[in-house]
Amino acid sequence: MERKVRLAVLGAGLIGKRHIKHVLAEPQAELLAVVDPMPLGQQIARESGAKWFPSFAAMIETDRPDGIIVATPNQVHVANGLEAVAAGVPALIEKPIAGDIAAGEKLIGAAEAAGVPLLVGHHRRHNPMIQKAKEIIDSGELGRILVANAMFWLFKPDDYFDIDWRRQAGAGPVFLNLIHDVDNLRYLFGDIVAVQARESSAVRGNVVEETSVILMEFASGLLATASVSDSVVAPWSWEMTAGENQAYPKTEEACYLIGGTHGSLTIPSLDVWKNGIKRSWWEPFEKRRVAVQDEDPLVLQIRQFCKVIRDEEAPLVSGREGLNTLKVILAVKQSAAGGERIVLG
Repeated sequence: MERKVRLAVLGAGLIGKRHIKHVLAEPQAELLAVVDPMPLGQQIARESGAKWFPSFAAMIETDRPDGIIVATPNQVHVANGLEAVAAGVPALIEKPIAGDIAAGEKLIGAAEAAGVPLLVGHHRRHNPMIQKAKEIIDSGELGRILVANAMFWLFKPDDYFDIDWRRQAGAGPVFLNLIHDVDNLRYLFGDIVAVQARESSAVRGNVVEETSVILMEFASGLLATASVSDSVVAPWSWEMTAGENQAYPKTEEACYLIGGTHGSLTIPSLDVWKNGIKRSWWEPFEKRRVAVQDEDPLVLQIRQFCKVIRDEEAPLVSGREGLNTLKVILAVKQSAAGGERIVLG
């Protein structure tokens, strides 16, 4: 049996603790270290049977992991990534890869020049349901895909905003939540070439947006809409439909609708809708639900990270892919601020 891949987790917050749990459970991996300057990080390392270090620099002086998972605050993702690249350590960085395009380009350029694998934690691409949806779309069964609609509608309770940074610019549902949906759409349909958006904060009146509606144009000619709001009581969001995170109640609704010339698809239920004899609005529908195995995409993401480190696979979500998704989100914010259609380079 091959030696286990020795992984370190940088950051022992909410998502860091989930990564630590999954690394401990993964047969291909071994948790070498938890890197976090806080006493809680030291405690988690001790409870996990791993080494503890207050910083990446302190760890690399004495121990060299095969790979590192960066689960620190967004503002230090680039700095942490550059540390890993300089040490030649492959890194899986939580989304977003950077706060702006220039910083992201700097990090990716350094990784590409050094030949160090860089992955971004858009874990939903690893979900077997998204993989199956892409298989259905790519098979041509639905014909040419012309239109798609994505929804993120839910209600974040008022006490969620008791923490000051959650009321400030950059902490709204576009950056925190819609970025996942945009990445899914890019994975399913290819590059987005232009966006136009509007947003509001009509209910809470915070600096940050609470509702946004976006039109996206794809290189393929497909047009998609996405609407996001954290101020409505509704069941139509990935969180409420995918069953991916048990912290949220699961409904049997859809959050994505995909329309093609020969059929349509709902996600996450994977219902395929088609006409029987001929395509017509007069014809009855035939519905087929595609079965798929339910697996935790965070687990699958760590498993793939191990394979990338062993040079067995290319990253499913490379640093470049993560940056391209971030570019769309930044264009959405730019369009909402100025009211114009933004063309992506």
